Amino acid sequence: METFDVAVVGMGALGSAAAYHLARKNVDVVAFEQFELGHVRGASHDTSRIIRTSYGAPQYVRLAKSAYQDWADFEEVAGERFVTTTGGLVFCPTDGTVSADDFASSLDAVGVTYELLRAAEVTARWPQFRIPDNVPTVYTPDTGIVHASRSVAALQMQARAHGAVIRDRTPVQRLSPDDSGVILHTATGNVRAGKVVLATDAWTNTLLEPLGAGIPLVTMQEQVTYFKPTDPDAFDHDRFPVWIWEDALCFYGFPTYGEPTIKAARDASDNLMTPEERTFVPSPELLEQLSSFMSDLIPRSGPPLRSVTCQYALTPDRKFVISPLRKHPDIILALGAGHAFKFTPAIGRILAELAVDGDTSDDISAFAEPSPAATPATSG
Repeated sequence: METFDVAVVGMGALGSAAAYHLARKNVDVVAFEQFELGHVRGASHDTSRIIRTSYGAPQYVRLAKSAYQDWADFEEVAGERFVTTTGGLVFCPTDGTVSADDFASSLDAVGVTYELLRAAEVTARWPQFRIPDNVPTVYTPDTGIVHASRSVAALQMQARAHGAVIRDRTPVQRLSPDDSGVILHTATGNVRAGKVVLATDAWTNTLLEPLGAGIPLVTMQEQVTYFKPTDPDAFDHDRFPVWIWEDALCFYGFPTYGEPTIKAARDASDNLMTPEERTFVPSPELLEQLSSFMSDLIPRSGPPLRSVTCQYALTPDRKFVISPLRKHPDIILALGAGHAFKFTPAIGRILAELAVDGDTSDDISAFAEPSPAATPATSG
């Protein structure tokens, strides 16, 4: 049986980052992906993801600050730029479910620069928006875009360059923890590892439930839509920011990025289905809902051109899980609850530190394994 110091299961963003950081720590690491690398069945494909420090909870703001440095460090290693700074707006209607004050308090607690803007101030600076008067807005100049598929591919390439063994199209069928680590059972043979990093998102419970360690998860198919604005130049990233509408229904969007379109989506649409049930067909009802919202918020957003689907796996309260399992501490779990891409290199580094050093200097106390009795989150 082959033996490795650490095995990574799942080579989306978080698993790829973990494999990269583990390889840089000069440990013997093997990584498994059940599909082809860069596949479209999970949540790490397509082009753009938001990167921001603007969260309403300080534990995420702190982790985001670390992630910005980790992105910069990885850009230096890879010789590529993955982050484009645009500035970002978070719209918080006063009669909604999220308060701008929560964002302000969290950003103050961590020392992040921001502005609180009235609706008239937003439209004066960005006339592309049409904002009701009752919508205080948080502006963070450090918000931007990170290239999704390109950065994941670069993490995989750098992991290999530093010695990681990556085996795609190799599903891990079962995990068997024992006193010496964990045996990973695959169709091509078994592997023993001292530690396992499990970054399998919607497929997590396939491996954990047989161990009596299932995680409360809700899985759903999500979709993003690209719109054709009447004047693409007005939506260039130098003129138009990333934006998020925080309410019971949450929406978000981007400036133009690599093509003359603007991308937008509803977050956590409750289009519930398992990975086996996924249709990969965008929902016409969700497209109509988004198009109507866009015509009100951004009148010149234009008609929809195409929609792309992805997959969410939501934990209770959408909290990250970055933690060894209580029952099986040699298995370290990573779940991002549909909003972790911006943190990718930081979470990968933390996972590597937990696997090799047994601890991390980052405060991850808020990201412990949830109780099996916890209720998974939905968008409501």
